[in-house]
Amino acid sequence: MAFADYQNEIYFAALGGHAPDFPMDYATLEAKAAAALPASLHSYIAGGAGDELTQRRNVEAFADWGVVPRMLVGATQRDLSVSAWGLTFPSPIFMAPVGVIGLVGDKHGDIAVAEAAAKTGVPAFFSTLMEDPLEEVIGHAGSTPSFFQLYTPKDRDLAASLVSRAEQAGYRGITVTLDTWVPGWRPRDLSSGNFPQLRGHVLKNYTTDPVFQKMVGSNDPQSMVLHWVQTFGNPLSWDDLVWLRSLTELPIILKGISHPDDARRAIDAGVDGIYCSNHGGRQANGGLSALATLPGVVEACDDRVPVLFDSGVRSGTDVIKALGLGATMVGIGRPYVYGLALGGVSGLVHVLRMLLAEADLLMAVNGYPDIAAVRENIRPSR
Repeated sequence: MAFADYQNEIYFAALGGHAPDFPMDYATLEAKAAAALPASLHSYIAGGAGDELTQRRNVEAFADWGVVPRMLVGATQRDLSVSAWGLTFPSPIFMAPVGVIGLVGDKHGDIAVAEAAAKTGVPAFFSTLMEDPLEEVIGHAGSTPSFFQLYTPKDRDLAASLVSRAEQAGYRGITVTLDTWVPGWRPRDLSSGNFPQLRGHVLKNYTTDPVFQKMVGSNDPQSMVLHWVQTFGNPLSWDDLVWLRSLTELPIILKGISHPDDARRAIDAGVDGIYCSNHGGRQANGGLSALATLPGVVEACDDRVPVLFDSGVRSGTDVIKALGLGATMVGIGRPYVYGLALGGVSGLVHVLRMLLAEADLLMAVNGYPDIAAVRENIRPSR
């Protein structure tokens, strides 16, 4: 698939008097989305933990790496496809789970994400926190695989029910987030007292779940929120991996792994994927970028399972660098949210195509026919 063709589409459309509808760079995209979104929602999406040092370093870390061009190669065809869990994806990017995406745009953001996945072939990892039930969302993704991200609740029966529903609905894997059993210290949200779930938002997967409904015992919205607060967030231990594995035959991917020893132990325990991430700097403010931890995690995994990565990705160049450092697939977060905020499905599709076109063209100009060539030619820039 020639992702670079998007560039020609834009230039030829301009010849006919049609300028691009959406920004071509992240800074402008973010600024326009900030103006379009409700202030409280933008603050929730854009904010990070503490003084947001980790969030900034996530972005800045990509400047520490560069790629060495290889000439006289004639990389007229580039293969950006990847394989994982018996599936082949046309590109190496995916839409990372975003718990308030359902509130972006027309308040059916999860469905919009699925529709964008269908149009682009870019898979989406859908959060437990949805504004539409998981069963209603996946059908909009067409033949593009969808994945379900699990915030493991304290109640094991509820956890089993959520996983079973995802499996029955056709999701192709379960991503278990490890670093969000309690919210991190988020000054932007605290300053306005903004916590969408406490206002009853993005809880449809809970309120439509038979186990949760039995726990609550009524349809009272306040009671549902109270029960959600009481059950959300279970700090998992290594012993819990046996129980998680018993819930499903789908691939289990652990999100939030940053230490090589944790990666090795998780694989030995039977997980099917490692997701290197610091939650985009939203949960902890330790100051170390996720990209800095990626090479060690990749080495520890030793090609035994796919390694997913997110945090700080803002461009197609960032995607290529993360792939060069060993990521199997690279997650996009805030950029696709802002695309959705500006233009619905069309804005989101634009952002995905823009990122892929830049990545494809970077490989072409540098003489990389495939991702393996990128990995052979990445170097520290300092």
